[in-house]
Amino acid sequence: MSKVFFSVTMSLDGFIAPDWRSDEQWFRQWTQLQQYAFHQSFVRRILKLGDGGESGVDNDILEQTFDRTGATIIGKRMFDAGENQWPEEAPFHTPVFVLTRKVREPWPRLGGTTFHFVNDGIESALQHARQAAGDRDVRIGGGAQTIQQFLNAGMIDEFQLTVSPVLLHAGIRLFERIDMDRLQLTQIGAVASPRVTHLRYRVETVAC
Repeated sequence: MSKVFFSVTMSLDGFIAPDWRSDEQWFRQWTQLQQYAFHQSFVRRILKLGDGGESGVDNDILEQTFDRTGATIIGKRMFDAGENQWPEEAPFHTPVFVLTRKVREPWPRLGGTTFHFVNDGIESALQHARQAAGDRDVRIGGGAQTIQQFLNAGMIDEFQLTVSPVLLHAGIRLFERIDMDRLQLTQIGAVASPRVTHLRYRVETVAC
């Protein structure tokens, strides 16, 4: 059976997104957090940013994460933020299932991305995503509240944190609303590059 995972970049002080004060400030800090990715040749290719870029461990991990993903689940806030910012060829290239209360027809985009809108909860979204993913894995794309829902429901098999040497001082913490008494983590990987450190964990849910 395919795995359910998430993969996020985290600041050294534990935030996966900046605090909002202004659009300009938020975007500047978010760019600093994700800066390592924009240097990679795979990201430049997938976002149509042109040739060039770095190869190496960071590039390999980003490409492996993309290749293993057969379907993606995101929350409505993440979709709303990206709807007007993603290019016409959205960067997912998989079916994407959006958790929302709004009823809406599927929205196909170029490059293999189709957004499907799920109105009956995370279990239904995961069932649809597994069917769409086939032999590949299901990625919980975010945002933080969506990942927290899946973690607290015991639906995550593993996750990857990319720790960026950036201090945000404030923002969104990933593990703020997690019942860690019910989760047991086992580290299954740790790889460092000159830019970031990639940590992988297997998740087991502990019965109450």
